[in-house]
Amino acid sequence: MERPAAFVQNKNYGNPSLMKKIIFSVFLVLFFSLFLYGDIYSRINGNEIKYFSIFSFPLNKAVEEQKESTAVYKTLLSQKTKAHRFDVIKIFDGDSIQVKGLDRIFTIRLVGIDCPEIGFDGQKGQPFSQKAKQYLMYLLDHHRVTIKPYGTDAYNRQLAEVFTGTKNLNLEMIKAGLAEVYTGKLPKKFDSQRYLKEEAKARKLGKGMWTQGRFYKRPWKWRKEHPRK
Repeated sequence: MERPAAFVQNKNYGNPSLMKKIIFSVFLVLFFSLFLYGDIYSRINGNEIKYFSIFSFPLNKAVEEQKESTAVYKTLLSQKTKAHRFDVIKIFDGDSIQVKGLDRIFTIRLVGIDCPEIGFDGQKGQPFSQKAKQYLMYLLDHHRVTIKPYGTDAYNRQLAEVFTGTKNLNLEMIKAGLAEVYTGKLPKKFDSQRYLKEEAKARKLGKGMWTQGRFYKRPWKWRKEHPRK
């Protein structure tokens, strides 16, 4: 028996009347599916779109990555690993890196900050995105890093503050005017006040990307306008 297709949330249909009818229809189908089958499953894809289905999604690479990500986070929380130093093996952009240590290789998203978006596969990059990446490379410069973990994100990356010695690299990116304070949901234990103060200083001094003035565009808005293909 062919399984019904999953439903896509937040698709813009343009016609308000048609959209209302579709939303109502989706609600009815989900409601009766829940009544008949008992469970509704959801998953977020690479474009941050949530999918719903009355059938559980198959065990695949994404599920395996989630399990591995959770295991990495638990390891990082261990008292024995708090002072462990990790080797940086790749720098993706101004706010994400890949490290090696504790017999694992995993990706870190620098928590609390959002850097200009780098273009991929020939797509246009955001102004100052390459400068942000280069500055992070300069800060790391063959240093081994320590990590303060805050959990995982939707892409199974470790959310963390990254340090070389006592220097907080997340905060250094803000100070240089090459990152803004992340405007989405932050981990409960993360203190954003220092970050907001340093961002205000960088803005006032016109550092880095803040030289763009009114032409500056927030990374989340750039991502929305330039979705990855």
